Amino acid sequence: MSADKAKAVKDIIDSDKVVIFSKSYCPYCKMAKEVFDGLQKTYTAVELDNRDDGDEIQTILGQITGARTVPRVFVNGECLGGGSDVKALYEKGELQKYF
Repeated sequence: MSADKAKAVKDIIDSDKVVIFSKSYCPYCKMAKEVFDGLQKTYTAVELDNRDDGDEIQTILGQITGARTVPRVFVNGECLGGGSDVKALYEKGELQKYF
């Protein structure tokens, strides 16, 4: 992993209040996006399957968060986990506390 690429990933995470590292065909990624759409919260979606460096970014996310699975959802720079995690936080009313 290059230090430059790791910094680029961290810069993406810091670039928006909500950042979702996703794959366009993934149902869990879609679930996470639908939660934020329902809350009317904008987000940056990084579609890893549409990028030449998607696998490298996914590896870096694995090192940062302990999991390579997508989606990897960040709010205020904090990884909240994946689609099921975000949906559970939303259903408990805890996700809304981040805004």
